[in-house]
Amino acid sequence: MFTLASEEIYADGQTIISEGSPGDWVYVIISGSVEITKNVEGKTVVIETLGEGEVFGELGFLGAVKRTATARAMGDTVLGIVDRATLDGEFNKLSSDFRAILSAIVKRFQKMVTRISDSSQRIESRIPKTLSLTYKDKSAFIKAYTSNISNKGLFIKTEKPLGKGEEFLLRLQLPGLSNPLKIKCEVIWSRQSGGTTGAGPSGMGIRFTEMSEGDRRTIAQYMQTEKKG
Repeated sequence: MFTLASEEIYADGQTIISEGSPGDWVYVIISGSVEITKNVEGKTVVIETLGEGEVFGELGFLGAVKRTATARAMGDTVLGIVDRATLDGEFNKLSSDFRAILSAIVKRFQKMVTRISDSSQRIESRIPKTLSLTYKDKSAFIKAYTSNISNKGLFIKTEKPLGKGEEFLLRLQLPGLSNPLKIKCEVIWSRQSGGTTGAGPSGMGIRFTEMSEGDRRTIAQYMQTEKKG
């Protein structure tokens, strides 16, 4: 049914692709099962379980978007990687209009998923707190401050916010710690000064995308301490 470039073997519980990671390989399950999950408010939610003959990873190929979910092997699983040259050939046989429609559908789906994630983050308890931090733009580290923080992100007050979707390294200094936390982040919204009256100060809302388990626990403990007053 599919022209395969290679085969891969995964052990039970092994991660095949991770949510938010780049990649456009398309996989077909030769044997075994694959569990598709998504992180929602810090909890792993099972979306679907796929079996022999089913395909996953197609959104990355069709829309050139980051992985929208995590895929893990359930039991010993053998996967075939669909040959990219064959896929490209078949895709290019479609009219340019139809290819554009498929790409638009995928990107719209990704935006919908992002909005759901952003909404979940916004309703999470945030603590108004001024903390010092630095973040790295394309040229250098910039000193700034946050005015509120949650377990999943924070607001950075700055007159020169980065654009939505930009990724960067954040160094966050929490009280009582000798060394700052190092966190990879993504801008989920950005606001320039001089905008709508009453919209708030210039800055950017960011989402934590990658940090060590130790740093994650440190932020969680800090949040609990601050909530207790």
